Amino acid sequence: MYFVDLKAQYKLIKPKINRALQRVLDKAHFILGEEVEKFEKEMAKFCGTKYAVGLNSGTDALFLSLKALNIGPGDEVITTPFTFIATAEVIANCGAKPVFIDIDPKTFNIDPQKLLNKLNKLKGLNQLSRLKAIIPVHLFGQMADMIEIMQIAKRYKLFVVEDAAQAMGALLKFPISNFQFSNKSQISKSKLKIKWRMAGTIGDIGCFSFFPSKNLGAYGDGGMITTNSEKLAEKIKLLRNHGSSPKEKYKNLILGVNSRLDEIQAAILRVKLRYIKKWNKKRAENAAYYTCQLSKLKHLSTPFTALGHTHIFHQYTVRTKYRDKLQKFLKESGIPTMAYYPLPLHLQPAFKALGYKKGDFPEAEKAAKEVLSLPVYPELTKKQQNYIIRKIREFYKIR
Repeated sequence: MYFVDLKAQYKLIKPKINRALQRVLDKAHFILGEEVEKFEKEMAKFCGTKYAVGLNSGTDALFLSLKALNIGPGDEVITTPFTFIATAEVIANCGAKPVFIDIDPKTFNIDPQKLLNKLNKLKGLNQLSRLKAIIPVHLFGQMADMIEIMQIAKRYKLFVVEDAAQAMGALLKFPISNFQFSNKSQISKSKLKIKWRMAGTIGDIGCFSFFPSKNLGAYGDGGMITTNSEKLAEKIKLLRNHGSSPKEKYKNLILGVNSRLDEIQAAILRVKLRYIKKWNKKRAENAAYYTCQLSKLKHLSTPFTALGHTHIFHQYTVRTKYRDKLQKFLKESGIPTMAYYPLPLHLQPAFKALGYKKGDFPEAEKAAKEVLSLPVYPELTKKQQNYIIRKIREFYKIR
């Protein structure tokens, strides 16, 4: 059994993938060609944004987003301590300082109330001037509370860069308004239009990863940004290609990097994009079956989906105080699992200079000790899933 079975997925779409690869090989145009251009348009249409720009990784999508927003030395950017290191790493690599906010224990996403409390405290201390942006992470496949986050960002004049690396296709019921309300309780359905908005389309910029194990994965590294700002899209296009002028060869308008999505990956992703809704639906069905079978077990919490959100289950993540023992038991039974993320970012050696200590973000620290992700990929068979469920029940019988 695999945690993610990419071989099974490839077998289902092998002829289409092979034709796409052959198309690129026949043209022998491998960098920033027709495949990338078409994929960018198809992604923008799928997400519902005006622009999409292909990059070589989700990490660079975050990094170049901050560069495009002119965030650098002396600036501060808020994010969560419970995520993959890339989210905070790019802040530091821009010369800025990551500022962590604890998570909601149900969704594992940044807690808007704690965010507001932090900003109010900084305001009272007259320390808001260095703060430039918020990077909410849509962890495990469910969007953060973007209604509250956007309201707070507008109030404090902060950019919002969505880390949607794990949430390709996730939706949120979002009010179409000018945010003339102070909290969700004041939203009147009779006065506001409500529209489903996709991850990566609400903030100033959305960032995606096409790492192979993602719901929409390449056969190597790949990333993308989405935005409705022509100015930001054009700047990121410059940044991804050494700041090179699109009109005059070897004329560099700004200092950039090499972060180009290649034609082969774009061709593969164009094929797979046609299946993403189907695959996300199958993940949700697998998740629902897990929840039905496991939700009554004591000392085990199944995933929570917030009201007005959809969950695309990049990971099906349970919580248990017996996490390490359960993981060991399942491994011995031939069942692969993953513990994301066992050491929160504020306790990582790489961020020691920030001065955080154990106990600063209790919810993130508790989650790091309790979460365990089970196989949930679309090709997972009912037989395999029933075996996983049976073994989990067997584990809890001896507790």
